[in-house]
Amino acid sequence: QQSMRTAKYAVLIILLSFVVIFFVEIMDKKRIHVLQYLLIGLGLCLFYSLLLSMSEQMNFTVAYAISAALTIGLTSLYMRGIMKKTKPALIIGGLLLALYTYIYILIQLETLALLAGSIGLFVILALLMYFSKKIDWFNPN
Repeated sequence: QQSMRTAKYAVLIILLSFVVIFFVEIMDKKRIHVLQYLLIGLGLCLFYSLLLSMSEQMNFTVAYAISAALTIGLTSLYMRGIMKKTKPALIIGGLLLALYTYIYILIQLETLALLAGSIGLFVILALLMYFSKKIDWFNPN
């Protein structure tokens, strides 16, 4: 049941992960190729396969923690390789950790999930708006 609830948040997690990566790309002024985005997306999708297969063999919380750690590690290390810098990879890793923790909390709340989810998404959107206002979208430099 918790795996099904997690899967319902799949699109949200993947989209927010891509938004985080896109913002890091823009702020670091290092282009990421479409194929690299595709590989990152595949890694993010693999989280659900890992979670489902592991949660059949062990406690859901442990399976979630392992799946999230593997996914965050894979994405962060790949971003380190792409960006050739540690700071963007740490930023992405930290934000993904916050995102996966947030989703885990939502899954555990059950009855308050809609309220907590709405408030959390509002805060995330507010942060995105705040940081995006500093970007000059029309100047490629």
